[in-house]
Amino acid sequence: MELRPYQNEAVEAIRNEWIQGHQKTLLVLPTGTGKTIVFSKVVEEETKDGSKALILAHRGELLDQASEKLLETSGLDSALEKAESSAIGSSEQVTVASVQTLSQHKRLASFAKDYFKTIVVDEAHHSMSNTYQRILTHFEGANVLGVTATPDRSDQKNLGKYFDSKAYEYSLHQAIKEGYLAPVRAQMIPLELDIHSVGVSNGDYAVGEVGSALEPYLNQIALEMLNYCKGRKTVVFLPLVKTSKKFCELLNLHGIRAAEVNGNSPDRDEILADFEAGEYDVLCNSMLLTEGWDCPSVDTIVVLRPTKVRSLYQQMVGRGMRLHPGKKELLLLDFLWMTERHDLCRPSALVSKDEELAKRIDQKMMDQESGIDLLEAEVEAERDAIQEREDALARELAAMRKRKSKLVDPIQYAFSIAAEDLASYEPTFVWEMGPATERQLSYLEKHGIFPDAVTSCGMASMLIEKLKNRQIEGLATPKQIRFLERYGFLHVGMWAFEAASKMITRIADNHWMLPRTVNAATYRP
Repeated sequence: MELRPYQNEAVEAIRNEWIQGHQKTLLVLPTGTGKTIVFSKVVEEETKDGSKALILAHRGELLDQASEKLLETSGLDSALEKAESSAIGSSEQVTVASVQTLSQHKRLASFAKDYFKTIVVDEAHHSMSNTYQRILTHFEGANVLGVTATPDRSDQKNLGKYFDSKAYEYSLHQAIKEGYLAPVRAQMIPLELDIHSVGVSNGDYAVGEVGSALEPYLNQIALEMLNYCKGRKTVVFLPLVKTSKKFCELLNLHGIRAAEVNGNSPDRDEILADFEAGEYDVLCNSMLLTEGWDCPSVDTIVVLRPTKVRSLYQQMVGRGMRLHPGKKELLLLDFLWMTERHDLCRPSALVSKDEELAKRIDQKMMDQESGIDLLEAEVEAERDAIQEREDALARELAAMRKRKSKLVDPIQYAFSIAAEDLASYEPTFVWEMGPATERQLSYLEKHGIFPDAVTSCGMASMLIEKLKNRQIEGLATPKQIRFLERYGFLHVGMWAFEAASKMITRIADNHWMLPRTVNAATYRP
């Protein structure tokens, strides 16, 4: 199988992390971009020396998917460690294992601690649970690859307690822009769903209470779907099986061909096949289809299971983002969820990790009756935010002209060079959270950064990397930026080193005054 460019980059990056001694590394790929293909290729490469590899998953569908893709991608068969099936004594180099089975003490003890050289953890956001950790601790000498869709910040911090590094991340934005996932049009439905009274359980909205709060609105939602879902292949996610069944009945009463699947459906495979074949227009489920099920022709997603968990929200929406002939976009229907909490996932959560940008995107969606293209909305929101920050920076610089300072504050520097990742940086991995080293601080001070404002080792590392890259690219230094911004120049962070140097020379030659022919506010080199 020929891999896509980003998939090849991911494989190389993962293997390089292991070579460099980062034993436990992460791969972050959005749903629908081929994470199984990537880790199958990694497994193929890592087992060429005759060693063994383990692929861990928590659901049967994921185990089947891993086995099939491994065979399709690399030609490797795999042994199954699940229920009565055991990999012990198998001649296969790769074992695909159910976490529930392998984590059993007796089962785990039958494997030598060095049995596997490589371990892949599918859906790595589950990896911090006791069952996963029991397995990973047993095989503590193995190289570990955790694979997940783009996690939210809390997920990353959690995963950072176990994983050493992030080998590769491919964003949803990149995947859509480069044509590997369908564009998303988010449509606001002006129907207020009151969930003020819903409590929180295990860090998310309590599904039982959500189901009760949602029931009075089901008929209105069904009527709205008549307007938006006609001629479209739609999947609806609901909080409870009984809510899913009730909603399915209502849809059929209104003339929409709907089916419902849940974990106890005896004819689940048949229903899914019929839906894919076009026998039904809408498929209702209670969180059953978030992982391990693909139907690329799905072009509409309705999330009626409000969640605070970004990775879960992305998994639901991801069911409709795969490409398919004739499919122009994914329609994502969103409702006016009335809640006092500010961490409810909305369509903006798919493209923006920044809370400020997310609010701007959500507002644009509410203002546009015809819906918004998420990527276009993100670009517009970011442009608006940058303009506001530049205005704020200009005000700050005006105030700073009265102060004498030899060094640049790191956040001011981030704004000056338009480094969004640095401006909003928060440490993820354990090593990033520690204090900056003396060597790092000395380097930063030498290159014009105020070291006392560097809050962590991770921030110092990112600053140093940007300083070195900018030096290679021949861009202005922090000291040049600080000097010229004091004279009122804008966007100096984007200037070339030589252009900044020439302007400083002109000012020096003019007795440290701005030449009359130069308007700092509008000047561009």
